[in-house]
Amino acid sequence: MNIPHKYHLFSLRAKWLELTSAATWFRASLASAGLAIVLAGCSSTPAKVDRGPIPARTFSFVNPASPPAARWKPVHAMIQEAITTNLAKQGIAKADGGGDVTVGYLLVVGNNASIVSVSDYLANSEDPDKLVDKAHAAYTGSKNPNYFEAGTLVIDVIDARSFKLLKRGYTTRPVLRNPSADARAANIQAAVDDILRDLRVTP
Repeated sequence: MNIPHKYHLFSLRAKWLELTSAATWFRASLASAGLAIVLAGCSSTPAKVDRGPIPARTFSFVNPASPPAARWKPVHAMIQEAITTNLAKQGIAKADGGGDVTVGYLLVVGNNASIVSVSDYLANSEDPDKLVDKAHAAYTGSKNPNYFEAGTLVIDVIDARSFKLLKRGYTTRPVLRNPSADARAANIQAAVDDILRDLRVTP
């Protein structure tokens, strides 16, 4: 995940914030770094969900309870643009509100010692702390003795009428240092495409 360095997400001094098909080169980079982040699932807050083909032609993002902090707005814009691009290719168009499905997401960025999370667009029905705890345990429990920085993005697709969670996926990627704008956008798009690669839409 590529978050501008000025947001200080990559420092060992980063403090907890309140509330959490990969390309070959990515898999190779994780293997070489000894980094294999897996969010363990549980019945109450599963890390992955797939309830089959989704009957949707439109989607809208979760309406946050309050406006996100100004410093996070560029990050949200990049993530939402990537999600919109992916779903459009699958025949699901963005709506300002009232879509067939609602899309929420959680961003967690961390290292061997600490993590920060951004949950503005996670559905209110979800407990972000549980997902964040899973990411924290996975990061700090890594056997990699070297310092590493990685970002985890979790995406939810929710039925707008029943509020049932239809699809959840996540991916973890190394953080790129000082990437160009194009490289940052490409990395975020690749992360979103990885999460939604097996999304099935009802014809």
